[in-house]
Amino acid sequence: MCAEHMKSVDYKNVAFLRRFVSDRARIETRRRTSACAKHQRAIARAIKRARHLALLPYTAEHIRLSQGR
Repeated sequence: MCAEHMKSVDYKNVAFLRRFVSDRARIETRRRTSACAKHQRAIARAIKRARHLALLPYTAEHIRLSQGR
């Protein structure tokens, strides 16, 4: 994200945020995402906001149920 010169992370960009969520619906670590600390905090904040608005699932069970439709 630093290399792409992104100013902010948008919580409404679900396709972008899915890259940072594991198959078990956990937020990936900095080691796996290779993001700096500042951007990792912004990613975590955006994922939590998207979950609160039901744009992203909280658990892996929700992922399995939504893919079956």
